[in-house]
Amino acid sequence: MLTNLLLALIVILLAVLIYLLLRKPRASVKEMEFALSSAWAKLGIDEKVGRLELYASDIRQDYRSLEKLLRAPAARGALGEIGLEVILTDQLPPQMYGIRRRILNGKIPDAYVESTVGIICIDSKFPLDNYRRMVEGETAERDTHKKRFLRDVYNHLHKIAVDYVCPDQGSADFAFAYIPSEGIYWFLTNEATDLLRNFTKQGIQVVSPLTLAHKVELIKAGVYAKHLTDEAENIRAEIIRLSRGFKKIEEEWQIFYQTHFDNLFKKARDVDLAYKKLREEFDQIARLSDE
Repeated sequence: MLTNLLLALIVILLAVLIYLLLRKPRASVKEMEFALSSAWAKLGIDEKVGRLELYASDIRQDYRSLEKLLRAPAARGALGEIGLEVILTDQLPPQMYGIRRRILNGKIPDAYVESTVGIICIDSKFPLDNYRRMVEGETAERDTHKKRFLRDVYNHLHKIAVDYVCPDQGSADFAFAYIPSEGIYWFLTNEATDLLRNFTKQGIQVVSPLTLAHKVELIKAGVYAKHLTDEAENIRAEIIRLSRGFKKIEEEWQIFYQTHFDNLFKKARDVDLAYKKLREEFDQIARLSDE
């Protein structure tokens, strides 16, 4: 914003200078200097330039402070955990994930997700010291730092595999190694393809913020699909139970209809015949009385 303002002021000064030249073709150098300095002072450019330099100094100082902060592994780890928590909070309901909770016989991953195939653990403490040295160091030393960084990656992924891929304890047969930087993630996918492929076979999937967000959506869709399947199974089981109930009622009705009701009907017919016969006898007695 201040840079744009400064450029605008310089353009205004140039316009004033051109105006003076057109108005006074023979204006002396002193007159031009006086007009320029007067315009400079009236517009307060010195003050604005000084303020811009002060802001730039503050920004540089803040950047150095942040850079120093991120050099500390603990600070980087905390930043990675915050980014990881934001992704899970935005995409999943609270009952589907956990942050730094004790699971799997006492282990505490940075985060985990409840899935249809078990608990998926996520580790966000990625070793980046040698990567930073590789990027910032001398060209001659970059290969050395690159080898050390890849060695750090190997050791870290191996630890994740040992700690968090344990289906016999309730985990999924894979876990996520979360890298909070898209640049480092793509560096590994290009420069350490075989390393990542070998650990993928062991169940360790290296993910970045973008790829993790995509995988979390797939996991959520799988959980919802299983929930719908379970609901459909419950409905099917209930229909089968009702069908058996109807069948039992039908059997009892057949017994009642074919046995009891039929006997009742026969008894009613016999009673009706006896009644008619008795009625006829009463009628005959009544006729004899009348005679």
